[in-house]
Amino acid sequence: MSFLDTLRQWDEAVACVDKAQLSQALEILVSIKEPNSKIYFNIGCLHLNNQELDAAEKAFDRSIGKDEHLAVAFFQRGLTFHKKGSYEESFSDFQHAFKKLRGNQLIDYKALGLRHKLYACEVLHNMALSEAHQGHWKKAQDHLVAALNYKTESKLGLIDRALQSTLKQKLFQLAVVPSSALFRPNKNYVAELEKRDYLGKAKVVSSIIPQDEFSGFAPLQPQVEGGPLGPKAPEVLRALEGEPHIVLFEFVPETSGELAVVPGNVVFMLQKGADNWASVVFNGRKGLVPYNFLERMEIYLTNKPNQDGNSQGKVVPDAAREVPTRPATVLKPSNNGEDKTTISEVEEPACIVCKVHYKFNIALRVPCGSPYPALEDMVSRKLQLPADTFTLSCTSPAAGLTVMDVSTDMQGLWSSANCGRITLWCHTKDQPLKGEPGAQVIARYSYESTNPEDLTFIQGDIILLLTKVNQEWFEGQCNGLTGIFPAAFVEAQ
Repeated sequence: MSFLDTLRQWDEAVACVDKAQLSQALEILVSIKEPNSKIYFNIGCLHLNNQELDAAEKAFDRSIGKDEHLAVAFFQRGLTFHKKGSYEESFSDFQHAFKKLRGNQLIDYKALGLRHKLYACEVLHNMALSEAHQGHWKKAQDHLVAALNYKTESKLGLIDRALQSTLKQKLFQLAVVPSSALFRPNKNYVAELEKRDYLGKAKVVSSIIPQDEFSGFAPLQPQVEGGPLGPKAPEVLRALEGEPHIVLFEFVPETSGELAVVPGNVVFMLQKGADNWASVVFNGRKGLVPYNFLERMEIYLTNKPNQDGNSQGKVVPDAAREVPTRPATVLKPSNNGEDKTTISEVEEPACIVCKVHYKFNIALRVPCGSPYPALEDMVSRKLQLPADTFTLSCTSPAAGLTVMDVSTDMQGLWSSANCGRITLWCHTKDQPLKGEPGAQVIARYSYESTNPEDLTFIQGDIILLLTKVNQEWFEGQCNGLTGIFPAAFVEAQ
């Protein structure tokens, strides 16, 4: 099945869901021969809505198998296990979903076609409910207390009610994804499916030439003696951005960053990466295409006249190649212990990315297990400061400085890294960061984050100012979270 056929059926199924024709939508989605992770997610949601739990579990398995970073798929499979009474499995899936959030307050899937925000506090809420069903009330309370650090103003009541229930050892309501929340195909791709009439309706015109009785699509024109018998060759070729390449094989994208092309398309390559993926432009759209699906072209005008005596513009491709495969990616075993491999990002587990807050922020790659003197030496060389003029701390000034030295438990520090990242604070000994004027600001208005990197706060909150990104955006810390926020929303204390 071609990409266009898949896209057409996907769009048709979503339209059926909007009309509340859920059974017809499920039938269309199941008939797609090679579904991607988003389509499998939609199939699982429709099965879950029909209480077909085994089929839903299988669909979510395949969705995760195609995209192991899809946190909302882990969340939905956790809901499926919960409804089946498999609370240990549901807790494990909710835990996986929380790890995929990578410490962020939420993930907004709108850019990927899903009109839903997955909140970290809701994931922790469901983890607590799974523990409560197993009789682990103390663990349930701990998860709900942790959820308070990720709460938003709209989700505060949900967490508070759950905490009250755990104190009475009563079960509480499960946080779910709305049944109408499904992945929708890219609007730009769907727009290309519409048939367009570029010619329009034919119009009959009459000739203004005397004694010309012809009527048709265009009037007859007087013939010029000695004129050319064939079409004229173009005199100027328009300069185009990038190098021209012709597409040899059909490429079906699997992510939003990739571009769908078919044999014969002419694309213009902007950049070729070391991983054999090429950034190209086609019909005004930019995207990624495997370079081995392309063949470089030379566009020029030949000087040799044809049989009619006219120079013709030609496109001369290179020699043909064998049918290629997608560029190689690194495979590693999945975390859930199953005997299958999934595509994963190339990581270097031997190093920790250490973010250091100073007058400006720096990032260092520190070998895991490094002693304090080695860390201090790396910071000293990066900041170009003598080691005896500054100190490092593993907690923020707002929480009270915990100064590090040679006696610090570095193994415990490295083991506390979240997703291979850790944050430290650096301040000079003669002028601690905590005492700097203007280090703390107060929120004039409430601000709710719209992106994972933003900082959420409410009016009156005290925010520790870490850096000034520019004149309009600051980076700060509030309620244990770090992010950026508009400068106009705060004022000096």
